[in-house]
Amino acid sequence: MLNKVKKIFSNREIVLRLLITFALLLVFKAGTYIPIPLIDTVNIRGIISGNDFLTVLNAFSGGGLSNFSILALGISPYITSSIVIQMLQMVIPKMKEWSEQGENGKEKLNRATRYLTVVVALIQALVIIFSLGSKPENILSSSVLQYKNLYWLMFIYMAVIITAGSAFTMWLADLITRHGIGNGSSMIISAGIISSIPTMFTTLYSKYLGDNFTGLNLFFYILIIVLYVAMIVAVVFFEGAVRKVPVQYANRQANLPQQQGSDIPIKLNSASVIPVIFASTILSIPLTIVGVMGLSTSTSTAAYWIDQVFSNKQPIGGTLYVIMIIFFSYFYSFLQIDPDKIADNLEKNGAFIPGYRPGEDTKIRLSEILFRVTTLGAIYLALLALVPIIVSLAFGFSSTESSSITIGGTSLIIIVGVAIETFRQIETASETENYNGFLG
Repeated sequence: MLNKVKKIFSNREIVLRLLITFALLLVFKAGTYIPIPLIDTVNIRGIISGNDFLTVLNAFSGGGLSNFSILALGISPYITSSIVIQMLQMVIPKMKEWSEQGENGKEKLNRATRYLTVVVALIQALVIIFSLGSKPENILSSSVLQYKNLYWLMFIYMAVIITAGSAFTMWLADLITRHGIGNGSSMIISAGIISSIPTMFTTLYSKYLGDNFTGLNLFFYILIIVLYVAMIVAVVFFEGAVRKVPVQYANRQANLPQQQGSDIPIKLNSASVIPVIFASTILSIPLTIVGVMGLSTSTSTAAYWIDQVFSNKQPIGGTLYVIMIIFFSYFYSFLQIDPDKIADNLEKNGAFIPGYRPGEDTKIRLSEILFRVTTLGAIYLALLALVPIIVSLAFGFSSTESSSITIGGTSLIIIVGVAIETFRQIETASETENYNGFLG
Protein backbone atom coordinates (compact mmCIF):
# COMPACT_ATOMS: atom_id res chain seq x y z
CA MET A 1 0.00 0.00 0.00
CA LEU A 2 2.79 2.45 0.92
CA ASN A 3 4.54 1.68 -2.37
CA LYS A 4 1.33 2.42 -4.27
CA VAL A 5 0.89 5.74 -2.48
CA LYS A 6 4.53 6.65 -3.12
CA LYS A 7 4.15 5.75 -6.80
CA ILE A 8 1.02 7.90 -7.08
CA PHE A 9 2.56 11.01 -5.51
CA SER A 10 5.75 10.63 -7.54
CA ASN A 11 3.66 10.98 -10.70
CA ARG A 12 3.63 14.69 -11.61
CA GLU A 13 0.51 14.50 -13.79
CA ILE A 14 -1.56 12.79 -11.10
CA VAL A 15 -0.43 15.30 -8.46
CA LEU A 16 -1.43 18.14 -10.81
CA ARG A 17 -4.84 16.54 -11.36
CA LEU A 18 -5.32 16.19 -7.60
CA LEU A 19 -4.43 19.84 -7.04
CA ILE A 20 -6.87 20.94 -9.76
CA THR A 21 -9.60 18.78 -8.18
CA PHE A 22 -9.04 20.25 -4.70
CA ALA A 23 -8.94 23.80 -6.09
CA LEU A 24 -12.25 23.36 -7.94
CA LEU A 25 -13.87 21.75 -4.89
CA LEU A 26 -12.67 24.70 -2.82
CA VAL A 27 -14.35 27.07 -5.29
CA PHE A 28 -17.58 25.07 -4.95
CA LYS A 29 -17.42 25.08 -1.15
CA ALA A 30 -16.79 28.84 -1.09
CA GLY A 31 -19.86 29.32 -3.28
CA THR A 32 -22.07 27.55 -0.71
CA TYR A 33 -21.39 30.40 1.72
CA ILE A 34 -22.46 33.21 -0.62
CA PRO A 35 -26.13 33.88 0.26
CA ILE A 36 -28.77 34.93 -2.23
CA PRO A 37 -29.66 38.61 -1.85
CA LEU A 38 -32.84 39.45 0.11
CA ILE A 39 -32.83 36.16 2.04
CA ASP A 40 -33.12 35.51 5.80
CA THR A 41 -30.72 32.58 6.32
CA VAL A 42 -31.50 32.16 10.05
CA ASN A 43 -35.14 31.20 9.48
CA ILE A 44 -34.24 29.04 6.48
CA ARG A 45 -31.95 26.80 8.55
CA GLY A 46 -34.74 26.04 11.01
CA ILE A 47 -37.20 25.15 8.26
CA ILE A 48 -34.78 22.88 6.39
CA SER A 49 -33.67 20.96 9.50
CA GLY A 50 -37.27 19.82 10.06
CA ASN A 51 -37.96 18.70 6.48
CA ASP A 52 -36.69 15.33 5.18
CA PHE A 53 -36.76 16.28 1.49
CA LEU A 54 -34.93 19.58 2.00
CA THR A 55 -32.43 17.82 4.29
CA VAL A 56 -31.54 15.41 1.45
CA LEU A 57 -31.11 18.32 -0.99
CA ASN A 58 -29.02 20.17 1.59
CA ALA A 59 -26.67 17.18 1.95
CA PHE A 60 -26.17 17.01 -1.83
CA SER A 61 -25.51 20.74 -2.01
CA GLY A 62 -22.80 20.61 0.64
CA GLY A 63 -24.84 22.78 3.00
CA GLY A 64 -25.58 25.33 0.28
CA LEU A 65 -29.35 25.02 0.75
CA SER A 66 -29.25 25.64 4.51
CA ASN A 67 -27.30 28.85 3.74
CA PHE A 68 -29.68 29.51 0.83
CA SER A 69 -26.59 30.32 -1.17
CA ILE A 70 -26.19 30.89 -4.90
CA LEU A 71 -25.33 27.15 -5.05
CA ALA A 72 -28.41 26.17 -3.03
CA LEU A 73 -29.29 23.17 -5.23
CA GLY A 74 -25.70 22.17 -5.97
CA ILE A 75 -25.35 19.29 -8.41
CA SER A 76 -28.72 17.62 -7.59
CA PRO A 77 -30.56 18.94 -10.72
CA TYR A 78 -27.81 17.46 -12.90
CA ILE A 79 -28.07 14.09 -11.12
CA THR A 80 -31.85 14.10 -11.57
CA SER A 81 -31.52 15.01 -15.24
CA SER A 82 -28.94 12.27 -15.83
CA ILE A 83 -31.30 9.66 -14.37
CA VAL A 84 -34.23 10.97 -16.44
CA ILE A 85 -32.17 10.87 -19.65
CA GLN A 86 -31.12 7.28 -18.87
CA MET A 87 -34.76 6.27 -18.42
CA LEU A 88 -35.88 8.09 -21.56
CA GLN A 89 -33.45 5.96 -23.57
CA MET A 90 -35.77 3.03 -22.82
CA VAL A 91 -38.87 4.68 -24.30
CA ILE A 92 -37.61 7.16 -26.92
CA PRO A 93 -36.08 5.41 -29.97
CA LYS A 94 -34.03 8.46 -30.97
CA MET A 95 -32.27 8.59 -27.60
CA LYS A 96 -31.67 4.84 -27.69
CA GLU A 97 -30.11 5.33 -31.12
CA TRP A 98 -27.84 8.05 -29.70
CA SER A 99 -26.68 5.71 -26.91
CA GLU A 100 -25.44 3.28 -29.58
CA GLN A 101 -23.55 5.88 -31.66
CA GLY A 102 -20.33 5.95 -29.63
CA GLU A 103 -18.72 9.27 -28.73
CA ASN A 104 -20.93 11.30 -31.08
CA GLY A 105 -24.11 9.92 -29.52
CA LYS A 106 -22.68 10.34 -26.03
CA GLU A 107 -22.07 14.02 -26.74
CA LYS A 108 -25.69 14.46 -27.86
CA LEU A 109 -26.96 12.81 -24.67
CA ASN A 110 -24.65 15.01 -22.56
CA ARG A 111 -25.97 18.11 -24.29
CA ALA A 112 -29.57 17.01 -23.67
CA THR A 113 -28.70 16.36 -20.01
CA ARG A 114 -27.28 19.87 -19.61
CA TYR A 115 -30.34 21.52 -21.17
CA LEU A 116 -32.63 19.44 -18.96
CA THR A 117 -30.53 20.35 -15.91
CA VAL A 118 -31.28 24.04 -16.39
CA VAL A 119 -35.01 23.32 -16.71
CA VAL A 120 -35.06 21.03 -13.67
CA ALA A 121 -33.04 23.51 -11.60
CA LEU A 122 -35.43 26.35 -12.47
CA ILE A 123 -38.49 24.24 -11.61
CA GLN A 124 -36.99 23.04 -8.32
CA ALA A 125 -35.93 26.55 -7.37
CA LEU A 126 -39.37 28.01 -8.16
CA VAL A 127 -41.18 25.26 -6.23
CA ILE A 128 -38.97 25.59 -3.15
CA ILE A 129 -38.97 29.39 -3.08
CA PHE A 130 -42.69 29.90 -3.78
CA SER A 131 -43.55 27.12 -1.28
CA LEU A 132 -41.43 28.66 1.46
CA GLY A 133 -42.58 32.08 0.29
CA SER A 134 -46.19 31.25 1.16
CA LYS A 135 -45.05 32.77 4.44
CA PRO A 136 -42.71 35.54 3.22
CA GLU A 137 -41.34 36.13 6.71
CA ASN A 138 -39.82 32.63 6.49
CA ILE A 139 -37.37 33.52 3.73
CA LEU A 140 -37.25 37.27 3.10
CA SER A 141 -35.11 39.61 5.13
CA SER A 142 -36.96 42.18 7.21
CA SER A 143 -35.71 45.05 5.04
CA VAL A 144 -37.87 43.98 2.05
CA LEU A 145 -41.00 42.66 3.78
CA GLN A 146 -42.72 46.00 3.24
CA TYR A 147 -42.71 45.58 -0.57
CA LYS A 148 -45.61 43.13 -0.74
CA ASN A 149 -46.49 43.82 -4.36
CA LEU A 150 -42.99 42.81 -5.47
CA TYR A 151 -42.75 39.46 -3.66
CA TRP A 152 -43.36 37.45 -6.84
CA LEU A 153 -40.61 39.35 -8.66
CA MET A 154 -38.18 38.75 -5.79
CA PHE A 155 -38.96 35.04 -5.81
CA ILE A 156 -38.37 34.73 -9.57
CA TYR A 157 -35.12 36.69 -9.19
CA MET A 158 -33.95 34.25 -6.48
CA ALA A 159 -34.94 31.24 -8.61
CA VAL A 160 -32.93 32.55 -11.57
CA ILE A 161 -29.87 33.02 -9.34
CA ILE A 162 -30.19 29.46 -7.99
CA THR A 163 -30.57 28.11 -11.54
CA ALA A 164 -27.42 29.94 -12.62
CA GLY A 165 -25.66 28.48 -9.57
CA SER A 166 -26.66 24.96 -10.63
CA ALA A 167 -25.33 25.59 -14.14
CA PHE A 168 -22.08 26.86 -12.62
CA THR A 169 -21.82 23.75 -10.42
CA MET A 170 -22.41 21.55 -13.47
CA TRP A 171 -19.56 23.38 -15.23
CA LEU A 172 -17.26 22.82 -12.23
CA ALA A 173 -18.15 19.11 -12.26
CA ASP A 174 -17.32 18.92 -15.95
CA LEU A 175 -13.93 20.59 -15.32
CA ILE A 176 -13.15 18.07 -12.56
CA THR A 177 -14.05 15.15 -14.83
CA ARG A 178 -11.89 16.44 -17.71
CA HIS A 179 -8.91 17.93 -15.87
CA GLY A 180 -9.07 16.48 -12.35
CA ILE A 181 -9.51 13.09 -10.71
CA GLY A 182 -12.72 11.06 -10.59
CA ASN A 183 -16.25 11.83 -11.71
CA GLY A 184 -16.93 15.53 -11.15
CA SER A 185 -20.55 15.15 -10.02
CA SER A 186 -19.69 12.42 -7.53
CA MET A 187 -16.70 14.35 -6.22
CA ILE A 188 -18.81 17.46 -5.57
CA ILE A 189 -21.48 15.46 -3.73
CA SER A 190 -18.84 13.65 -1.67
CA ALA A 191 -17.03 16.89 -0.84
CA GLY A 192 -20.28 18.39 0.41
CA ILE A 193 -21.03 15.38 2.61
CA ILE A 194 -17.48 15.11 3.96
CA SER A 195 -17.49 18.80 4.86
CA SER A 196 -20.50 18.14 7.15
CA ILE A 197 -18.73 15.40 9.14
CA PRO A 198 -17.11 17.88 11.62
CA THR A 199 -20.63 19.15 12.35
CA MET A 200 -21.64 15.60 13.32
CA PHE A 201 -18.83 15.31 15.87
CA THR A 202 -19.54 18.80 17.19
CA THR A 203 -23.20 17.88 17.67
CA LEU A 204 -22.24 14.63 19.42
CA TYR A 205 -19.83 16.51 21.69
CA SER A 206 -22.50 19.05 22.64
CA LYS A 207 -25.06 16.32 23.33
CA TYR A 208 -22.96 13.88 25.37
CA LEU A 209 -19.83 15.70 26.53
CA GLY A 210 -19.02 19.24 27.57
CA ASP A 211 -21.72 20.54 29.95
CA ASN A 212 -23.62 17.23 29.77
CA PHE A 213 -20.64 15.02 30.64
CA THR A 214 -21.48 11.89 32.64
CA GLY A 215 -20.14 8.35 32.61
CA LEU A 216 -23.24 7.12 30.76
CA ASN A 217 -23.01 9.90 28.16
CA LEU A 218 -19.33 9.06 27.58
CA PHE A 219 -20.37 5.44 26.96
CA PHE A 220 -23.03 6.56 24.46
CA TYR A 221 -20.52 8.84 22.70
CA ILE A 222 -17.99 6.01 22.29
CA LEU A 223 -20.75 3.58 21.23
CA ILE A 224 -21.93 5.90 18.44
CA ILE A 225 -18.36 6.38 17.17
CA VAL A 226 -17.85 2.59 17.16
CA LEU A 227 -21.13 2.15 15.25
CA TYR A 228 -20.01 4.76 12.72
CA VAL A 229 -16.68 3.00 12.10
CA ALA A 230 -18.42 -0.40 11.90
CA MET A 231 -20.84 0.95 9.28
CA ILE A 232 -17.94 2.28 7.20
CA VAL A 233 -16.24 -1.15 7.28
CA ALA A 234 -19.51 -2.88 6.34
CA VAL A 235 -20.21 -0.50 3.46
CA VAL A 236 -16.66 -0.90 2.10
CA PHE A 237 -17.12 -4.68 2.13
CA PHE A 238 -20.55 -4.73 0.49
CA GLU A 239 -19.75 -2.02 -2.07
CA GLY A 240 -16.74 -4.03 -3.18
CA ALA A 241 -18.62 -7.36 -3.28
CA VAL A 242 -18.85 -8.78 -6.82
CA ARG A 243 -20.40 -11.93 -8.28
CA LYS A 244 -18.17 -13.13 -11.11
CA VAL A 245 -19.88 -15.08 -13.88
CA PRO A 246 -17.27 -17.33 -15.63
CA VAL A 247 -17.01 -17.05 -19.41
CA GLN A 248 -15.23 -19.30 -21.90
CA TYR A 249 -14.33 -18.63 -25.53
CA ALA A 250 -14.92 -21.18 -28.26
CA ASN A 251 -11.58 -20.35 -29.97
CA ARG A 252 -9.51 -21.19 -26.88
CA GLN A 253 -8.22 -24.64 -26.14
CA ALA A 254 -10.18 -26.35 -23.39
CA ASN A 255 -7.04 -27.50 -21.52
CA LEU A 256 -5.62 -23.98 -21.18
CA PRO A 257 -6.35 -22.00 -18.02
CA GLN A 258 -8.79 -19.15 -18.41
CA GLN A 259 -7.09 -15.87 -19.08
CA GLN A 260 -7.49 -12.97 -16.71
CA GLY A 261 -10.74 -11.06 -17.22
CA SER A 262 -12.66 -14.05 -18.66
CA ASP A 263 -15.65 -13.40 -16.44
CA ILE A 264 -18.54 -10.96 -16.10
CA PRO A 265 -18.41 -9.03 -12.79
CA ILE A 266 -21.83 -8.13 -11.33
CA LYS A 267 -21.69 -5.85 -8.30
CA LEU A 268 -23.80 -6.72 -5.29
CA ASN A 269 -25.13 -3.16 -5.30
CA SER A 270 -25.09 -2.27 -8.98
CA ALA A 271 -27.85 0.34 -8.45
CA SER A 272 -25.60 2.25 -6.01
CA VAL A 273 -27.43 4.92 -4.02
CA ILE A 274 -30.08 5.76 -6.64
CA PRO A 275 -32.92 3.65 -5.08
CA VAL A 276 -32.54 5.39 -1.72
CA ILE A 277 -32.55 8.83 -3.37
CA PHE A 278 -35.66 8.00 -5.40
CA ALA A 279 -37.53 6.56 -2.42
CA SER A 280 -36.58 9.46 -0.11
CA THR A 281 -37.54 12.07 -2.69
CA ILE A 282 -40.93 10.57 -3.56
CA LEU A 283 -41.92 10.03 0.07
CA SER A 284 -40.77 13.50 1.10
CA ILE A 285 -42.79 15.45 -1.46
CA PRO A 286 -46.16 15.11 0.38
CA LEU A 287 -44.44 15.93 3.71
CA THR A 288 -42.88 19.03 2.12
CA ILE A 289 -46.29 20.23 0.89
CA VAL A 290 -47.79 19.74 4.37
CA GLY A 291 -44.84 21.57 5.94
CA VAL A 292 -44.97 24.64 3.71
CA MET A 293 -48.77 24.85 4.15
CA GLY A 294 -48.20 25.16 7.88
CA LEU A 295 -50.38 22.13 8.78
CA SER A 296 -49.75 20.32 12.06
CA THR A 297 -50.22 16.61 12.76
CA SER A 298 -51.85 17.52 16.08
CA THR A 299 -54.55 19.75 14.57
CA SER A 300 -55.06 18.36 11.05
CA THR A 301 -56.31 14.81 10.35
CA ALA A 302 -55.00 14.97 6.78
CA ALA A 303 -51.54 16.05 7.97
CA TYR A 304 -51.55 13.26 10.57
CA TRP A 305 -52.26 10.51 8.03
CA ILE A 306 -49.85 11.95 5.48
CA ASP A 307 -47.18 11.83 8.19
CA GLN A 308 -48.12 8.22 9.05
CA VAL A 309 -48.03 7.06 5.42
CA PHE A 310 -45.07 9.02 4.06
CA SER A 311 -42.72 9.55 7.02
CA ASN A 312 -40.07 6.82 7.07
CA LYS A 313 -39.93 7.18 10.86
CA GLN A 314 -43.48 5.81 11.17
CA PRO A 315 -44.34 2.07 10.83
CA ILE A 316 -46.42 2.47 7.65
CA GLY A 317 -44.05 5.00 6.09
CA GLY A 318 -41.00 2.93 7.03
CA THR A 319 -42.49 -0.17 5.40
CA LEU A 320 -43.34 1.80 2.25
CA TYR A 321 -39.81 3.23 2.27
CA VAL A 322 -38.26 -0.27 2.31
CA ILE A 323 -40.61 -1.53 -0.43
CA MET A 324 -39.73 1.41 -2.69
CA ILE A 325 -35.98 0.95 -2.13
CA ILE A 326 -36.25 -2.73 -3.09
CA PHE A 327 -38.40 -1.93 -6.15
CA PHE A 328 -36.02 0.76 -7.43
CA SER A 329 -33.03 -1.52 -6.75
CA TYR A 330 -34.42 -4.10 -9.18
CA PHE A 331 -35.52 -1.45 -11.67
CA TYR A 332 -32.22 0.42 -11.80
CA SER A 333 -30.04 -2.71 -11.68
CA PHE A 334 -31.74 -4.16 -14.75
CA LEU A 335 -31.55 -0.71 -16.37
CA GLN A 336 -27.78 -0.59 -15.79
CA ILE A 337 -27.10 -4.25 -16.66
CA ASP A 338 -29.03 -5.59 -19.64
CA PRO A 339 -28.80 -9.43 -19.71
CA ASP A 340 -30.07 -9.54 -23.32
CA LYS A 341 -27.40 -7.14 -24.52
CA ILE A 342 -24.62 -8.95 -22.63
CA ALA A 343 -25.75 -12.32 -24.02
CA ASP A 344 -25.80 -10.94 -27.58
CA ASN A 345 -22.28 -9.52 -27.17
CA LEU A 346 -21.00 -12.84 -25.81
CA GLU A 347 -22.49 -14.69 -28.78
CA LYS A 348 -20.94 -12.24 -31.26
CA ASN A 349 -17.51 -12.77 -29.69
CA GLY A 350 -17.79 -16.56 -29.62
CA ALA A 351 -18.10 -16.65 -25.82
CA PHE A 352 -20.47 -18.60 -23.57
CA ILE A 353 -21.20 -19.39 -19.95
CA PRO A 354 -20.07 -22.96 -19.15
CA GLY A 355 -23.07 -25.30 -19.11
CA TYR A 356 -25.37 -22.90 -20.97
CA ARG A 357 -25.88 -22.55 -24.70
CA PRO A 358 -25.39 -19.13 -26.34
CA GLY A 359 -28.54 -17.15 -26.97
CA GLU A 360 -31.74 -17.60 -24.96
CA ASP A 361 -30.24 -19.94 -22.33
CA THR A 362 -27.47 -17.46 -21.59
CA LYS A 363 -29.99 -14.59 -21.30
CA ILE A 364 -32.09 -16.56 -18.82
CA ARG A 365 -29.02 -17.53 -16.78
CA LEU A 366 -27.73 -13.95 -16.61
CA SER A 367 -31.19 -12.71 -15.61
CA GLU A 368 -31.37 -15.29 -12.82
CA ILE A 369 -27.94 -14.34 -11.48
CA LEU A 370 -28.69 -10.62 -11.66
CA PHE A 371 -32.02 -11.15 -9.87
CA ARG A 372 -30.39 -13.10 -7.03
CA VAL A 373 -27.51 -10.67 -6.63
CA THR A 374 -29.88 -7.69 -6.74
CA THR A 375 -32.06 -9.30 -4.05
CA LEU A 376 -29.08 -9.37 -1.67
CA GLY A 377 -28.09 -5.84 -2.73
CA ALA A 378 -31.62 -4.52 -2.20
CA ILE A 379 -31.80 -6.01 1.31
CA TYR A 380 -28.39 -4.52 2.14
CA LEU A 381 -29.46 -1.13 0.79
CA ALA A 382 -32.77 -1.16 2.70
CA LEU A 383 -31.06 -2.10 5.97
CA LEU A 384 -28.41 0.58 5.47
CA ALA A 385 -31.09 3.19 4.78
CA LEU A 386 -32.96 2.20 7.95
CA VAL A 387 -29.90 2.36 10.22
CA PRO A 388 -29.95 6.20 10.65
CA ILE A 389 -33.67 6.06 11.51
CA ILE A 390 -33.18 3.23 14.02
CA VAL A 391 -30.16 4.94 15.60
CA SER A 392 -32.04 8.26 15.79
CA LEU A 393 -35.00 6.63 17.59
CA ALA A 394 -32.80 4.49 19.85
CA PHE A 395 -30.68 7.43 21.07
CA GLY A 396 -33.52 9.97 21.09
CA PHE A 397 -32.02 12.43 18.60
CA SER A 398 -34.03 15.53 17.77
CA SER A 399 -34.79 16.40 14.13
CA THR A 400 -31.87 18.85 14.10
CA GLU A 401 -29.49 16.30 15.63
CA SER A 402 -30.68 13.59 13.21
CA SER A 403 -29.84 15.80 10.24
CA SER A 404 -26.26 16.19 11.53
CA ILE A 405 -25.56 12.73 12.99
CA THR A 406 -25.71 10.24 10.10
CA ILE A 407 -24.79 6.66 11.03
CA GLY A 408 -25.11 4.80 7.72
CA GLY A 409 -27.58 5.84 5.06
CA THR A 410 -27.17 7.53 1.70
CA SER A 411 -24.22 9.70 2.62
CA LEU A 412 -22.00 6.81 3.66
CA ILE A 413 -22.67 4.85 0.46
CA ILE A 414 -21.77 7.88 -1.65
CA ILE A 415 -18.55 8.63 0.22
CA VAL A 416 -17.31 5.02 0.21
CA GLY A 417 -18.33 4.39 -3.41
CA VAL A 418 -16.67 7.54 -4.68
CA ALA A 419 -13.52 6.88 -2.61
CA ILE A 420 -13.17 3.36 -4.04
CA GLU A 421 -13.74 4.45 -7.65
CA THR A 422 -11.44 7.46 -7.34
CA PHE A 423 -8.60 5.40 -5.87
CA ARG A 424 -9.00 2.84 -8.66
CA GLN A 425 -8.82 5.61 -11.26
CA ILE A 426 -5.70 7.07 -9.65
CA GLU A 427 -4.10 3.62 -9.48
CA THR A 428 -4.96 2.92 -13.13
CA ALA A 429 -3.53 6.30 -14.19
CA SER A 430 -0.26 5.62 -12.36
CA GLU A 431 0.05 2.15 -13.94
CA THR A 432 -0.67 3.58 -17.40
CA GLU A 433 2.05 6.17 -16.91
CA ASN A 434 4.51 3.43 -16.00
CA TYR A 435 3.66 1.41 -19.10
CA ASN A 436 4.01 4.50 -21.28
CA GLY A 437 7.42 5.19 -19.80
CA PHE A 438 8.52 1.60 -20.34
CA LEU A 439 7.35 1.55 -23.98
CA GLY A 440 8.78 4.98 -24.62
